[in-house]
Amino acid sequence: MKTLMTVLLALVFTSALSAQTLTKTERKEAVKYINWCTKELKKSLKGLSEAQLNYKPTADRWSPQDCMYHIAFSEGALRGALDQALNAPADPKAKAELKATDEEIKAGVVSRTNKVKTAEPFQPENTGFKSLAEAVSSFDSKRAMLIDLVKTTNADLRNHVVALPFGKMDAYQFILFIAGHSNRHTQQINEVKTVAGYPGS
Repeated sequence: MKTLMTVLLALVFTSALSAQTLTKTERKEAVKYINWCTKELKKSLKGLSEAQLNYKPTADRWSPQDCMYHIAFSEGALRGALDQALNAPADPKAKAELKATDEEIKAGVVSRTNKVKTAEPFQPENTGFKSLAEAVSSFDSKRAMLIDLVKTTNADLRNHVVALPFGKMDAYQFILFIAGHSNRHTQQINEVKTVAGYPGS
């Protein structure tokens, strides 16, 4: 009986080790990055008047408020993709095929070099938000949930793979991608502020 119990405990221990939880450093770095992206977004919107919030450099470009609508909607939609990946079985084989580093993921999503037209549901007018306050509230709620996930999850984030139309990344990298996505459009907000004709108040 003692031998059988020893074998069972060994199997449980081995199983626990096979699931790679995040390291303290990974948790710390992800939370730090998420918080920085959030801070930069809030700073870009602080003190803007209605005229400034709704200013569009051209008819086909987004205003700062449009950007916030898109960011808030995307935060929820991207979290849905993350949860779907985490609910699927871990796939170490698929993870082994991924080549991008965490830093490359962050650099890629925040880069404004390549402009991409977003899908129709992500267009500001299709997000369902009716005010900046509503969008910010939704964003804050979703972002708090993201930070909580990073701090508390024991999921094997490195071996769950998120597949998107433009590529694949592991779930931890996708969390960095979600945070970086908001910074990509924070830069867009700040670009609008530099356009000639942007209201002074």
